[in-house]
Amino acid sequence: MAETNFTLVTEFLLVAFTEHPEQALPLFLFFLSIYLLTLLGNLGMIVLIRMDRRLHTPMYFLLSHLSFMDICYSSVTVPQTMAVLLEHGVALSYARCAAQFFLFTFFGSIDCYLLALMAYDRYVAVCQPLLYVTIMTQKTLLVFVAGAYVAGLCSALVRTVSAFTLSFCGHNEIDFIFCDLPPLLKLTCGDSSTQELVIIVFAIFVIPAAMVVILVSYLFIIVAILRIPSAGGRAKTFSTCASHLTAVSLFFGTLIFMYLRNNSGQSSEKDRVVSVFYTTVIPMLNPLIYSLRNKEVKEAVGKILSRVKLS
Repeated sequence: MAETNFTLVTEFLLVAFTEHPEQALPLFLFFLSIYLLTLLGNLGMIVLIRMDRRLHTPMYFLLSHLSFMDICYSSVTVPQTMAVLLEHGVALSYARCAAQFFLFTFFGSIDCYLLALMAYDRYVAVCQPLLYVTIMTQKTLLVFVAGAYVAGLCSALVRTVSAFTLSFCGHNEIDFIFCDLPPLLKLTCGDSSTQELVIIVFAIFVIPAAMVVILVSYLFIIVAILRIPSAGGRAKTFSTCASHLTAVSLFFGTLIFMYLRNNSGQSSEKDRVVSVFYTTVIPMLNPLIYSLRNKEVKEAVGKILSRVKLS
């Protein structure tokens, strides 16, 4: 390695929430309870979908993959955050930080693509109901989901290679809950414009591209709903999309705030709060959103509870 007049970073130190040691235990218990609820809710959703034949539909097939991604997505960051709180800071090797960044980007990208596919599913169900069975076949679903996984893998590989070919020097403390792009960019030195351009371009193929699919799908859905003559019919049709629209609004709203804005002069504390919301809270809320606002899921839960009570 060439000698330079600055010290190259070989490890990163996560120090989020360590400025107030007295809050470490309450925060640890908060993250632990949220993580357990995330595992319980999403695993329960996957089991419920597999057990109830009425939920063997394209929408719930995609939802089961979304629940699995939420478990993986949350598992990449939350245990790490709890370790930071217990140990008042955690040192991550260069390779471990890169691996965490890759996995977070991989699972997060697939989440975006799955939400876009679910929006397309709702479009076909509302706007092309007679063709729904022929369009959303099992083969089509498998191709869609496989494409989401492959696209997520490509995006994660390119963004990780681009991010970790940057030069990090001097200061190595990350005031954040995991190795994410905004705090890493604050540690770079030298010319990083090429890598940052690649990262931004590939970010455009994840968040905005998924949002375009979602917005176009819901534009056609809204037009179709407005054409329904009865208010009851409009409300019933919209209710089939309400839970997905809620999940999309929460997830993409926080991602846009975090990644598609100018990071200069932004508060690290504000970034941490937003990151906690989209990495910890949203994966926990998704099963609640899809169960509390979904008639089929509530009926399936009631059916299983009745079986348990009878047994």
